[in-house]
This record gives sequence, C-alpha cells and structure tokens, in this order.
Amino acid sequence: MTLAEPTLSRASATPPAHRDGNVLRWLAAYTASLIGDSVYFAALAWAAQRSAGPTEVGLVMAAGAAPRALLMLGGGVLADRLDPRRVILGSDALRCLLILSVAAAIALTTPALWLLVAVALVFGGVDALFVPAVGALPPRITRPDQLARVTGLRSLAMRLGQIAGPPLGGLAMGLGGPAAAFATAGLLFAISLPLLLSVRISPLEAPSNDAQPNGANAAPPRRGTPRAELLDGLRYIRRHPLLGPLVAAGAVCELGLTGTLNVGMVLLNAERGWGPSGYGWIVGCFGAGAAASAALLAVVGRLPRAGLTMAGTLLAGSVGAAAMALVPQLWTAAVLAALVGLGAGVFGSLDNALIQTTADPAYLGRVTSVMMLTMVGLAPLSYPLVGAAIGAWGAAPVFVGCGALSCLGAALALASPAVRRAELPRAAR
Repeated sequence: MTLAEPTLSRASATPPAHRDGNVLRWLAAYTASLIGDSVYFAALAWAAQRSAGPTEVGLVMAAGAAPRALLMLGGGVLADRLDPRRVILGSDALRCLLILSVAAAIALTTPALWLLVAVALVFGGVDALFVPAVGALPPRITRPDQLARVTGLRSLAMRLGQIAGPPLGGLAMGLGGPAAAFATAGLLFAISLPLLLSVRISPLEAPSNDAQPNGANAAPPRRGTPRAELLDGLRYIRRHPLLGPLVAAGAVCELGLTGTLNVGMVLLNAERGWGPSGYGWIVGCFGAGAAASAALLAVVGRLPRAGLTMAGTLLAGSVGAAAMALVPQLWTAAVLAALVGLGAGVFGSLDNALIQTTADPAYLGRVTSVMMLTMVGLAPLSYPLVGAAIGAWGAAPVFVGCGALSCLGAALALASPAVRRAELPRAAR
C-alpha cells in the first residue's frame, strides 16, 4: 500500500472510535510502538548496568532527554508541514533500524558506554519527531465528536505500554541478554509499520467558528521558514482564548505533580518505612485510577461541561496529592493515590480532547510539541529539586507545596471564561 491512498470522508457514516477499524489499526500500531519504547528503555538500562557503574547508568538514561527537549518544537513544525503519518512512519522505521542494529552489535561484542550514549541521543532525537506527529494524527482519522474517545483509547494504550513493556523486556533479557531485549523492541517497532500504512487519512478541516472562540481561526496558517512557522504557532497558542489557558494549565500541573509522583513518592515511602510492597501498592493504585479514567472517556466518549469538569478534577487531584504525605497509614495513602490517578487521568484526557477538538489541525503538531516540551523538557528538571527539598524539610511540606502549585494550574483554567464554557462536540445524529 502506498501513502497516496483514498482519504476518509468525514461525511460518511462511521462507527464510534472504539468500533472503528481505522482507529483500531492506528491504536494497535501506537500500542506496539509504546511497548517497544518500554522494552527499549529496559534494555538500555540493563546494558548500561552491565558495562558501567551507577553514575554512568544515570548518564546513559538521561542522554536521550536533551535532544528530545531541544528538537521537540522543531518536530511540531515538521508534523504540520508534512503528512503526520509520513513523519510517524519515518521515525518508527528509523527507530526500528537503529535498535535492530544495536541488537546485532551487542550480540557480536560487549557494548561500549559511548555506543549506548550515542543510541540514547539518536533515539531521543527521533522521538522529538514522533511525539508531535502522533498528536497531530487523530483529527485526520476520525470525526471531531470521536476525538475524546480516541484520547481515552490513547491513554489506555500508554498504560498498557507501561505495564507490558518492562516484564517483556525482562523476559527477553533473561532469555538472551541485552541483544534479545533490543531485538524485541526493534521487532515491535517493525510490527507498527504495516498497521500505520493501512490507516486511512482524511483531509485537513479547520474547526468551525463555534470551536474557535472569538474567531481565533480567522487567520490562515503562515508558510515560511521553519523558524517563522514555529513563531507563528507560538503566537497562535498565546492569542487563542481557549488553547492558551489549556496549555498553561497543563504545564503548571506537570511542574507541580510530576516530580512529586515520580521522585517524591519513592522518598515518602522510604520515610514512612512502608517498604517495596508499599510503594508497589501506591503506584499500582495510581495507575488503576488513571486507567479507569481513560476507560471512562473511551466508552462514554463525552463528558458534559468538559472545561469545568477538567478544572475540577485537576483541583481534586492536586489536593489529594498534597494530602498523601499527611496521612500516616499505607492503605489511606493508596486510596488517595487511586483518587489522584483518577483526577489526573480525567484532567489529562479532557485537556487533550479539548485541545484536539479546538485547535486548527494545521497547527496541531506545534501545539502538541509545546505540550510535550513541558513533560519531557521542563517537568524532569523538578526531580532533583523535589529530592533535595524532601531531604532538607521532609516529605509533608514538599508535597503540600507541589500540590499548591498544581492547584494554581486549576485556578488558571477556572479564571478563563473560555475554559469554563468549553464543551466537547456532540455526536452527529
């Protein structure tokens, strides 16, 4: 099948996203790629551990973050300039060739540290192209009223990747060492390619004026140099009455909660003496809550008063995250973790769904790149700060402070009239 294939007609009767073969083929490809990501990271960590000490392992694992953050905005420009499926296919093919080549190299010789660092750098750079293109694709494969369902399905795929990837990587590692684990990751990327080729793509359609408050879509996208297009995209986000607050609220939420939930949770568990099983219960309950919220949106497809619901669940999740360091018992912390996961999951799904249904598709790659830059570039910077603060003052004040910062994200959303009025599209009758 070639890339020049028949487009998907929006006017034709199509089933809901969770029963649409076109969406499900895209979802299967995305899930295979996500599991491949998880297996790759597990293989990279184990290969580094066999070749070097703890400091070098940290260096290898962090190496991919720099190109991912530096190139993410450029990846958004590329996704908007080209057919995003072309970008996804190209980046997945590059990852497949890279990882299979590494598997062959490791099978023949002991991996040198420089090789693992180089692989991480290249993989991070390719990821900077893949992630914005993935965010720009959903409006081209389904109707606008199904984008919320697609967001929920995508969140479920992310959870599946996080759950299935590490055990699969560990199994491959146990059977054949790092070479087998890298080969497994490469084969998963290869599986996603024919599935992506079979996905039908619809032409771009600008959102209606109802979806673009105050005529925000009046000006057509500017074509020029990549730098000019990037600046045009940033101005589009800043001037848009709904997208600006949505992106800002998401960024503040990430800065407030990411370090707390990733680094702070480990240190809180150690401080309370709950042990590895306690940490497992807390993380598992958080994941279960987040997965439940994704499943809810995937099945229901639309929640009323989406803007207010999004801000309210963010506020509830932020308060719950702050309270986790104030409760003395493990079971209470686990229940709070489930509620935080549920709130954060609903917020994230609705935030993404509103962005997907509101943004002009011609700008969606750049909008996605700005969102993801916060997650992969800015939020990880809080990790050492959270660790140092907990070491100096203990977990409780740091959790409360980070929860308050995340509450500020909810306040930014609630302060916007466009967010308070925001609704997801209704299904066509």
